[in-house]
Amino acid sequence: MLELVLLLSLLLSFLIAVLLSPVFIPFLRRLKFGQSIREEGPESHQKKSGTPTMGGIVIVLSILLATLFVSIRFLSFSQEILLLLFVTVGFGLVGFLDDYIKVVKKRNLGLTSKQKLFGQLLIAVLFYFGLIQLGFSTVVTIPATSISIDFGWFYLPLIIVMLVGASNAVNLTDGLDGLLAGTAAIAFGAFAVITWSADQVNISVFSAAVVGAVLGFLVYNAHPAKVFMGDTGSLALGGAIAGIAIMAKLEILLIIIGGVFVIETLSVIIQVISFKTRGKRIFKMSPLHHHYELSGWSEWRVVVTFWFVGLLLALLGIYIEVWI
Repeated sequence: MLELVLLLSLLLSFLIAVLLSPVFIPFLRRLKFGQSIREEGPESHQKKSGTPTMGGIVIVLSILLATLFVSIRFLSFSQEILLLLFVTVGFGLVGFLDDYIKVVKKRNLGLTSKQKLFGQLLIAVLFYFGLIQLGFSTVVTIPATSISIDFGWFYLPLIIVMLVGASNAVNLTDGLDGLLAGTAAIAFGAFAVITWSADQVNISVFSAAVVGAVLGFLVYNAHPAKVFMGDTGSLALGGAIAGIAIMAKLEILLIIIGGVFVIETLSVIIQVISFKTRGKRIFKMSPLHHHYELSGWSEWRVVVTFWFVGLLLALLGIYIEVWI
């Protein structure tokens, strides 16, 4: 029975995303909510200018509707679900404001870094106090070991780092058609399997809903993309994946399962440090997916390769948590 509930969550969010997108995409076009492509990006991307963005609204709505329906109809609607939806919608709202400013002002800037960080910090702190109301444990366990560390009050900084870091890391990965949607589906799928095996049903149902939503969106976001998710989608997904890792007590495992996002972020950090200290660039362009593009790889080849790496890391995470 519970397996069917998990499957229903995935299929329902998939169908909602698939059915909403054909309605939403023309609506975005009429509003002229097209993506502005940064001038310093790969030249091949300039032809994507004007492609409807803010498609992340469809992802967030699909997750919200599917999770609410399944949890209310078949499960007891829990505070766990409420907090996961809060962090997803909260970060999605920050992304929406960023996207809205971009498309209205027709520039690829959006919110200032301070404004965006303030919004992310606010959601993270509220999420933390929500956990405290649940009597949430501040103990962090190192995977595949019996070593546990109680962070106490330092768990708040950890949550802030995880939520802000994950949302920005996921955002950096959203640079090619289908890249983020595919890697996100794989990562959330891994968390769905792990939480299901640990009888964390509510978290698993939510994870499955995210998988369905991004796969449904991928139907229209695969190359050549008819719509981009924008910061609305990428920040929401970043908040969601960190929220799942925190609530499932898989804080450290997030680094492995979300390894593609970590690698993309490290490539940017390394590039900046190298250029500022040595005056030289390590990569042709960062994040890393642009380096491979400029090395002659086709966009589709880069995307599929990153999907494959994401799959290997997801399987490694499942192996560590479930079988070791």
